[in-house]
Amino acid sequence: MTTPALLPLSGRRLPPLNLGASAFPHHRATLRLSEKFILLLILSAFITLCFGAFFFLPDSSKHKRFDLGLEDVLIPHVDTSKGGKNLGGFLIHGQGHDEHRHREEEERLRNKIRADHEKALEEAKEKLKKSRDEIQAEIQTEKNKVVQELKKKDSKPLPPVPLPNLIGINSGEPADPDIRERRSKIKEMMKHAWDNYRQYGWGHNELKPIARKGHSTNIFGNSQMGATIVDALDTLYIMGLHDEFREGQEWIDKNLDFSVNSEVSVFEVNIRFIGGLLAAYYLSGQEVFKIKAVQLAGKLLPAFNTPTGIPWAMVNLKSGVGRNWGWASAGSSILAEFGTLHMEFVHLSYLTGDPVYYNKVMHIRKLLQKMDRPNGLYPNYLNPRTGRWGQHHTSVGGLGDSFYEYLLKAWLMSDKTDTEARKMYDDAIEAIEKHLIRKSNGGLTFIGEWKNGHLERKMGHLTCFAGGMFALGADGSRDDKAGHYLQLGAEIAHTCHESYDRTTLKLGPEAFKFDGGVEAVAVRQNEKYYILRPEVIETYWYMWRFTHDPKYRQWGWEAAQAIDKYCRVSGGFSGVKDVYSSSPTYDDVQQSFFLAETLKYLYLLFSNDDLLPLDNWVFNTEAHPLPVLHLANTTLSGNPAYR
Repeated sequence: MTTPALLPLSGRRLPPLNLGASAFPHHRATLRLSEKFILLLILSAFITLCFGAFFFLPDSSKHKRFDLGLEDVLIPHVDTSKGGKNLGGFLIHGQGHDEHRHREEEERLRNKIRADHEKALEEAKEKLKKSRDEIQAEIQTEKNKVVQELKKKDSKPLPPVPLPNLIGINSGEPADPDIRERRSKIKEMMKHAWDNYRQYGWGHNELKPIARKGHSTNIFGNSQMGATIVDALDTLYIMGLHDEFREGQEWIDKNLDFSVNSEVSVFEVNIRFIGGLLAAYYLSGQEVFKIKAVQLAGKLLPAFNTPTGIPWAMVNLKSGVGRNWGWASAGSSILAEFGTLHMEFVHLSYLTGDPVYYNKVMHIRKLLQKMDRPNGLYPNYLNPRTGRWGQHHTSVGGLGDSFYEYLLKAWLMSDKTDTEARKMYDDAIEAIEKHLIRKSNGGLTFIGEWKNGHLERKMGHLTCFAGGMFALGADGSRDDKAGHYLQLGAEIAHTCHESYDRTTLKLGPEAFKFDGGVEAVAVRQNEKYYILRPEVIETYWYMWRFTHDPKYRQWGWEAAQAIDKYCRVSGGFSGVKDVYSSSPTYDDVQQSFFLAETLKYLYLLFSNDDLLPLDNWVFNTEAHPLPVLHLANTTLSGNPAYR
């Protein structure tokens, strides 16, 4: 059975390769050896210098020291008959220097070199008398000095920019006592997830709540980058968990370091880290988050160094070397990855005044606009070397999903002035509706996947976000179709609720079919797992905001209760491997997106609409809220919409 670690890991995610620990060489042993060799090399260098002093210094009995001054002239010569001495083919034509003075100077120089060498050898002997721990401590101190110098160099002050008008970052307290109680329960679940991560996984990317230790996957490389801390910050803030927020801020300030030899997913690091840091900055006003976001963004830029400007999927944060996933259609880049950078990169240009980030994402957009699209659909794969599509596979789930989301949200984030993005969204949704959206025999609306001219009647949990997207994009849609798209969102929400309701645990499977008599049910064993995903709850929240139909709060509460009953363990929250089993086994992973997305959307579902109102905030695909950039505040240029 394929374990969840091998499959898509987060909202609008891809299936990253689980390379395992063996894929990353351990450097600890190498470091221990190198520390010993440093001392041996120092010692051997001193000995070499000593030999040099005795063997290579000029001998007064054979040679004269000569100064290259105005009074001395070097003349190539081989004849010694005219009052000079031949030194290696050069004649010193001097003015009667005192022979005795030269000898004294040579002796003084020799004595000084001997004294310096003796002193250095004594120091080396003293070093060797020290314990191994003392030597390691000294080496670590020197390393820390170098790191601090590098940090100072990276921490250039950023230009001050006016913050957008930030509305609704606190409160949202509901008047209804039952709703208030449910909201408090979600906050308690967040506290349980955070406290256990704090105790057992602090600094690691994620938590293994049953083994009670840190966990990571290859999307974060081989470094402890505290993904859960960065991902959870804004959730902690809006829930009023300010002590926990300050703990996270302190760790980020002191420990979050991007100058590591680690290969990371550009997409995942952008949506989780840059998105999370920017949201934390806008909510709290703490400069450290903005500075760290800009430092990290600079490390991602080398990924764009391809013949087309379409970025690689992965980049080494230290070397800047990029590559694509080996499984992705002959070395292609993935639509949902290179198409899910726009929101964060526009904000980076806004905050820094540097257009490089904005230009990178606008270049991607211009390239896509020029390309032919089969049936008006965007294939999931694009080769960054040739600029040609890979295999013709189109999905609104994994591999494609957040590309469409970011077209809509680029328009919303620009205060609805980026009409180019809105047109691309409308065109794409029309093609999706025509070719991918169908009704099952039982009357359930679903979104299938287009594979080489054939519609696969299967829908993934990831695809369930689209209900919320259709509702969010209803206002402003073509031909007065706002009512149509709000209804389409409601139908998708209903289908996804059915996928939960038809399981034993009342939690949704990873993917479900609509073949024959089977509807909204997983068939394959490796599609029956639930890894704390947020997409269904995300759609409930958007539908609640736009309709205030109480069923969405009820459905969200059912999901929250099921998570608390079946996924909660003493050490946090874990995914389960089979939602159709009454006694499921755990996958023992508390995903960072559970704190960033699932619990945030549940909390917002039971809050008033004045908490992060959608007229003022746009959520990135990891549920990190970024403010709308109203035209008066926008400093970007290049796109007519921003002028």
